[in-house]
Amino acid sequence: MSSFTNIRNVYCVGRNYGLHAAELGNAVPEQPMLFSKPTHSLIPLDGCDILLPGSRGEVHYEMEIVIRIGRSYEKGIRADELVDGVALGIDFTLRDVQSDLKKKGYPWLAAKGFRHSAPITAFHSFEGTEALGLKEFVLLKNGSEAQRGNANDMIFNLQTIIDFCAEHFGLGQGDVIFTGTPAGVGPVADGDRFTLQFGSETWGEGVVRLA
Repeated sequence: MSSFTNIRNVYCVGRNYGLHAAELGNAVPEQPMLFSKPTHSLIPLDGCDILLPGSRGEVHYEMEIVIRIGRSYEKGIRADELVDGVALGIDFTLRDVQSDLKKKGYPWLAAKGFRHSAPITAFHSFEGTEALGLKEFVLLKNGSEAQRGNANDMIFNLQTIIDFCAEHFGLGQGDVIFTGTPAGVGPVADGDRFTLQFGSETWGEGVVRLA
């Protein structure tokens, strides 16, 4: 996928939907909680197999809206001026590994940054933050609905995420941001098929292969 070659940084927002924070027993953060994934974690959701580790405990799926930054950030710039593409992605997580890291106070990289842990669909034109909330995004697991979300339910909206990310880490053309997952996350099994929909359109799909 040509749009992958231009991706520079992969930022992710944790606990950005209240019901998801509650389902994992986590407190709602007072400011955006960001982590990152290596670009090696990216893989296109174009019907291909998604090779994931099967020997490090449970792997959980977390579907998210992904935005792409189209120009250099300048203080005061609006999200509608800065974002030039939107996709759907899955933040695959080694949940047992993450739980152990959290207990020890260690960073999450081992649980979040493994290869193929950030599959995303092709990017679509971004029609603005208001338009983004007019349709719901859905994850189907083996044909049954597993997650459903709406951008309007984010704890921190796109503008807040963008400004925070730019201030603390820097933000520029080619960066992408996973904006958080709604409730309904759960474990994957070998052979699970995931289909990602925005409104009535299917944007991408893939089949998990645990190795």
